[in-house]
Amino acid sequence: MHEVAIRKEIIERVLARRGRLHLFDRLDAKRTALLVIDMQNAFVAPGAPIEVPGARDIVPGENSGDWTNFFDVFVRPENRARAAQALSAGSEPQKLWAELSVAPGDLKVAKNRYSALIAGASNLGTLLKQRGIDTLLIAGTKTNVCCECTARDAMMLDYKVVLLCDCTAALSDEEHLATLENVIQQFGDVMTADDALALLT
Repeated sequence: MHEVAIRKEIIERVLARRGRLHLFDRLDAKRTALLVIDMQNAFVAPGAPIEVPGARDIVPGENSGDWTNFFDVFVRPENRARAAQALSAGSEPQKLWAELSVAPGDLKVAKNRYSALIAGASNLGTLLKQRGIDTLLIAGTKTNVCCECTARDAMMLDYKVVLLCDCTAALSDEEHLATLENVIQQFGDVMTADDALALLT
């Protein structure tokens, strides 16, 4: 993933609308969770059925279910079995990418839709509420699919949202940038991981 910058006209639009580029002056570490989305072998491993090559590049800075409609409509018939297997619980592609650091206390949440927060997709919302979390730092892949869907739903559920631009990856810089620009205008903030960490108190 190449470094991409939000266009000047978008920044000017954001400044005109709210008077500042970034939404938050500080973030409460005790009420903040880092969501790392879809960093499994199915998306990250070289040659994986639904590979996002740029996802491997974001690891130093930094889940499955009933997808019948998706496969029937969006995947060529000859590729459906391989893609479905990659999203099957317990399969090798569903394992986390080996280079991803996972601490013993980190939670792993399976989801069965693009958004981890849409009703019925996972138990993430319940887990966040139990822990008093009101702020989400979003990382992972694809920027413009699962990360963006989760960011949009999080904002609509009244979470503070920060999309980490250097810890997300898409299939192209253009798709990545489109999500950064959507999020900063309507759904949350966009920052580098270092900038977000600097705001944690």
